This record gives sequence, structure tokens and C-alpha cells, in this order.
Amino acid sequence: MTYLSDNHLSLEEFEELCGGLFRNSNEESYAIDRKQLKDIFSVFDRNSDGLIDRKEFKLCWNNWIKTIVKPVSALVLVDVQNDFISGTLDVRNCPAGHNGEEIIKPINRLLDSVRFDAVFYSLDWHPIDHVSFIDNVLHRPLHESSPVAANEAKVFDTVVFDGDPPMYQKLWPKHCVQNSWGAELHKDLKVAEDGIKIYKGTNPEVDSYSVFWDNMKLTDTKLDAQLKSRNITDVYLCGLAYDVCVGSTAADSISSGYRTILIEDCTRGVDLLSIEQTKQSIIKSHGIVTNSSDVADMVSGKNRRPELGYKLAMELKTAKI
Repeated sequence: MTYLSDNHLSLEEFEELCGGLFRNSNEESYAIDRKQLKDIFSVFDRNSDGLIDRKEFKLCWNNWIKTIVKPVSALVLVDVQNDFISGTLDVRNCPAGHNGEEIIKPINRLLDSVRFDAVFYSLDWHPIDHVSFIDNVLHRPLHESSPVAANEAKVFDTVVFDGDPPMYQKLWPKHCVQNSWGAELHKDLKVAEDGIKIYKGTNPEVDSYSVFWDNMKLTDTKLDAQLKSRNITDVYLCGLAYDVCVGSTAADSISSGYRTILIEDCTRGVDLLSIEQTKQSIIKSHGIVTNSSDVADMVSGKNRRPELGYKLAMELKTAKI
């Protein structure tokens, strides 16, 4: 690097820096999109003179490089509960035909082998009169725009309940009722000694797919506050179901500013098309979809992905450091 000799870092020198920074565990550099490289450079070129000076590089080092090299990581296990694996909403009975039990062993291997800075377990925790249950569709008035009448509604149909604003709701079998067997975490799932449980879907009038917020964004679960209190930078997600609660959590994690990684072999879903749409949405938003075999090196900082570096830089740009 010629940076120290002339007290400035040019775009070409910054590109060289990024080549050393963004590498996999075999010390092979990742290719970096040229436009994204320029976008990142511009975040730290505060005076837009085409160079990063010592003061600007200090900001880059403290706010960007340090996080990339030494991230603070949380694992969020989404709804690994009996009802989604072998109970009333067994994902094997959904269009994709996935087997939710297949995620237990790879999740347990992760918990045994990777040192996460925090582990969270989310649980769907519904009252018996929850709005998402098809059993309860006759108990609330539908809006005139609802595509399906209450007395004709079937499981997986979407209705529109009356309200201000009207509320779209997909109808599910009764599941994860509070204090029931179906709401319990699967018996074979390893529960970390310091793991933290997050309960969602407790309001009977609104569903809650994301582990961050209910579907109407009325009430948060305090997950964000828990992550911030631990200075978490990276959120790893897995569980059930890929294209419903895991996907919604990923979207909220990304929008909340976290570098977000979905662990695909530790996740199963409902519908093949919506699973692929969820995956592409995460990637488009500068999240990562990866396999559990990559996680240990990513958590340790040995495998440093440029997509996550770009995501962090864009967050810093918005924060106006």
C-alpha cells in the first residue's frame, strides 16, 4: 500500500485494500462489483476529492473495516416448534412438501461448533382466538373487498378483515396455541444455556410472521433492542418457514440495518415459488443465503463477503457518520 507514504488512498489503492479484505477462508479474494466499489469509496471520501485522507481512513477503519474483520454475530432460530414439524401445520403438508425435522441436526451442529455472541429462539405463541386460525374466520367481519367469503374460506386462502386499514390475512390451521404441545420447541433441538426466547403472535387481532414486528408494525418484540444492547452486527437466520416467518424476519433484519445471513440447509418452507422469491429478495437487498458449512468461518471473520461489506457501507452512508 502506498497510502502511508502519501497520506491519501486513491480508488485504485482502495480496490487493492478491498481485495485483501474480502476473502474466503482459503485466502482467495472475492470479485467486487466496480460500481459497488465506487459506492463504498464515496462513503468515506467525505469531501469528494477522489481521495481518502487520514481522517477519512480513520472513520473507515473504525466503522467499517473493524466490523468486517471482527463481526458480532447472533443466531436467530425461527419457530422450530412441534406444530410446524409434526403437528397441525406440519410443513410436509404444504405445497413444497418439505420435512421440517431435517433442520434439527444441522442446527444442532451449528450450536455445538460455532461461537455466536447471542442465540435467540422465537416461538409463535397464539391465543386460542387468534385471527390467523381458519376456525375463527367467522368471528370477525370481513371487508367488502375480501376475495373469499367467510363461509367459503379454506386453509391457505387470504381474506380481508374489516378495519382501518383493512387487514389482509392468510388463513392457517390452528397452531402453536399458548402452552400447548404444538407450541413447544422440538424435543431434539439443542437449547443453548444462555439462549433467549422471543414470543410473537400473542395479540389475537394481528398475525406476526417476523421475529421483529407484528404484521401491521404495531408492536415490536424487543428483539431489535436485545440485538443493539449486545452490539450485534450480523444476524444469522434459520428455522420455519423459509418463505413466511424466516423470510419476514430477514426482511426486517435487513431494513433494521443488520448484515443478514440466511442458512439455507437449516431452513424449510411452504411453497417452492415463494421460497425462491424470498431468496432473491434477500440477495437483492445485500443479504446472504448460504450453507451451514460456511457459517463458522463467517462468524470468525475468516470468510468476509463483499455483499455484507457493501450493506454495511450503505448503512453508514444513511447514518451519515
